[in-house]
Amino acid sequence: MRENFGTAGFCGIVELGKEHMRFNFQVQSVLHLLYPKRCPLCDRVVYTPFWSREYPICQACREQVEYVREPVCKICGKPLTDERGELCQDCARHPHAFLQGKALWVYRGLARESVYRLKYGNRREYGLAYAQELVRRYGDWIRRSRIEAVVPIPLHRKRRRQRGYNQAEIIAGEIGRLTGLPVYRQLLVRCIPTRPQKELNDRERKNNLKKAFKVAGNKVQLDHILLVDDIYTTGSTMDGAAEALRKAGVSHIYALSVTIGRGY
Repeated sequence: MRENFGTAGFCGIVELGKEHMRFNFQVQSVLHLLYPKRCPLCDRVVYTPFWSREYPICQACREQVEYVREPVCKICGKPLTDERGELCQDCARHPHAFLQGKALWVYRGLARESVYRLKYGNRREYGLAYAQELVRRYGDWIRRSRIEAVVPIPLHRKRRRQRGYNQAEIIAGEIGRLTGLPVYRQLLVRCIPTRPQKELNDRERKNNLKKAFKVAGNKVQLDHILLVDDIYTTGSTMDGAAEALRKAGVSHIYALSVTIGRGY
């Protein structure tokens, strides 16, 4: 009797599990219809299986957006027009606090509009799409660089409160999940409410970010860190963050961004 009861009980649990799975399947199907995934570049609906974790980018946009390709600056990763060149104008004039940087798209057209929607249109789901593309393209580079942790460029608490989130933190979180690397969201603090970089010239950008960052703690027990941000222009933001990390004892700092300007 006990054996029969045990078998019946087990079968009942299995049936309940199947019912639960069917219910979840139906719920996810409805949510997929109500809130379909949209291409992060053109913002049009892209139909994909709802169970897929892959965030789709439509083929038309892949062909239109400008991916960063060789030749690129050996330090910051900006695309160059001269195949014989090794450094962009910025890196040739000014040394950086980070060792090397990479980026996904040139900051223009579809890529520029996409990042704008992420930052100011609450399109947080774009973070997954960016991270998937970055890891697909630079996953091997991240492994070769022996990265121990991913660190997002922080927002000042006032700006974060106004926006409701930090776009760099969202992207960094997805990169960490995809690579299995820890994400240190609180390691860096933006202690000065700086002016938006887009409003400043090159010299003002560098002065604007002097002492803008600090490390939460006296010593960082890490030696290889990947800084993540949405936009790279002159490198002033990455430098400010990297300098703070260097003062805390980090010697190998790399930079990864979704978009980047041209190096000429």
